[in-house]
Amino acid sequence: MPLRGPLSVFGLSIALAAFLADRLSKWWLIDVFGIAERGIVKVLPFFDLVMAWNRGISYGLFQADTGLGIAILAGFAILVTVALTLWLARIHHRLMALSIGLIIGGAVGNIYDRIAFGAVADFFSLHAYGYYWYIFNIADVWIAIGVALMIYDAFFPVAEEGEAGQSGSGKAKR
Repeated sequence: MPLRGPLSVFGLSIALAAFLADRLSKWWLIDVFGIAERGIVKVLPFFDLVMAWNRGISYGLFQADTGLGIAILAGFAILVTVALTLWLARIHHRLMALSIGLIIGGAVGNIYDRIAFGAVADFFSLHAYGYYWYIFNIADVWIAIGVALMIYDAFFPVAEEGEAGQSGSGKAKR
């Protein structure tokens, strides 16, 4: 199993940029803007900033309030991140490398929070007509975009570089 592939540097660069954007946004909102002390900050009629610590996974499922619970959630996320990094080494399409890089970067951002704070810092609240979606952060945005790009790639695949000329499909390499 290869540990490095043709797009590993690209994908891991995306992951690093995504992680840094997440860390910067969390640092600014917590330490500079002081979101915890401000309560709910209305930005737009459908968008608020609010401080929320998520001790579970998506949508607050599987709350972990003990050191063991936090370690289990962080450990599972680390295993998934390692698996994604190994998968990245086998990727030959830039779109899929971008997807995996975004997911890795977002996951590492949330892993950092879980280890440093015991919970993931979330801030962004979307709502309309009395319905509130879950509160999320930049790392969650990167993960969601990465998954959406993977789904796009699954429905609209591009032939491998060596196959494009043979198949006659004329599709461009990503």
